[in-house]
Amino acid sequence: MIADFIFVPFAKREQPYLEQLRTLVEYKVADDVAKWRELLLRGNALIEADGIVYSLYAARIIPNQSPQTQVESAIQGPQLALSEDMSRSLNLIRSMYQSADLSVEEHTIGSVSKTPIMVVFDQRRVDPIILDNVRTKITTIHVEMVNAAGELDKLLIGKRKHLFPTVLITERPDRITKAIAKGKVVILMKNSMFAIILPATFFDFMHAVEDHYEAFWMTRFLFFLRYTSILLTITLPALYISIVSYNPELFRVQLAFSIAGSRSAVPYPSFIEVFIMLFMIETLIEASIRLPLYIGTTATTVSGLILGQAAQQAGLVSSIMIIVTSVVAIADFVIPVSSLSFAVRFLKYPLIIIAIFFGISGVAVGVFVYITYLCNLRSFGKPYFRIFGRLQPTEGDIGQVKMK
Repeated sequence: MIADFIFVPFAKREQPYLEQLRTLVEYKVADDVAKWRELLLRGNALIEADGIVYSLYAARIIPNQSPQTQVESAIQGPQLALSEDMSRSLNLIRSMYQSADLSVEEHTIGSVSKTPIMVVFDQRRVDPIILDNVRTKITTIHVEMVNAAGELDKLLIGKRKHLFPTVLITERPDRITKAIAKGKVVILMKNSMFAIILPATFFDFMHAVEDHYEAFWMTRFLFFLRYTSILLTITLPALYISIVSYNPELFRVQLAFSIAGSRSAVPYPSFIEVFIMLFMIETLIEASIRLPLYIGTTATTVSGLILGQAAQQAGLVSSIMIIVTSVVAIADFVIPVSSLSFAVRFLKYPLIIIAIFFGISGVAVGVFVYITYLCNLRSFGKPYFRIFGRLQPTEGDIGQVKMK
């Protein structure tokens, strides 16, 4: 645009350039100085001639060249994902976040790979303590190769072995721009179509992008559904072992007899039954991830139906255990961010081991330990266990950041 409408016509001088500025509809007079910054942010070029400033829209917005989301899909909202080209990703973020306060810092990581990264933030809203912490961690990273956002995530966290992810990895530019507006720091990496958002809270992992587009009460119902699902997928196998083996009196007599009847053909304790079914379901989930896209869903669905029915008919597991396993698997898929979903898949196994020896009281103590651990966890100095949060920053939040 700049070449066709400014450089080439001015160089050729086929007709007086000032006459083109006055006659062509692409040029608009920008006589309001207060609007110059907004025009530049929106991709306009400003030309001054004879004391008059003209505006030419010359933005190179490239959303059509960006891939579509595959990991964090959404029915509503933008369907575009970040690109492995870092400049295109930054272009996409800038087109959605047209603020003069958006700042970009360039760094290089890896003594061999020399991987360029960009630290993106809103200099008016960002917490300076977090920003300094990020800069310090980046400068203290000494490795040879960094090729993916997941590797950089581990390097930023350090040697601490967390049960829960403490930084959010996303491919959605709309999630990134909303995080920047809340004062968070975003890290882009070359050759990676995922960005790192920090600090992150537990609420960020339980919050889907579509929550901004749904009605108020529908959004609250979805939050209730997700938190209920995460509680079920962590505790249900352990509760099954505890109640069947130790405390069947918690059920009504009819239900207790029904469960005992379904387990009458199973020749071993309930925890062996649980481990068999969980091993099968974990194998199917891993296979669905590793298989090609076109055959993965069909193969795992058919395998799950055949294996579950055959195991029940052979007397290896009870029909109640198949229901429990299905609920655990489905509840795990409700979690909107995959990194938290992977962590939750592991959390049920310590509770199962505790339930084998201590029953339902051990499960209660294990859940209490998890909650205590979450309350003590920090993400770049900020409390991690925040289960509720505002979807949009208020003017009070922005004012507090200004005062800082």
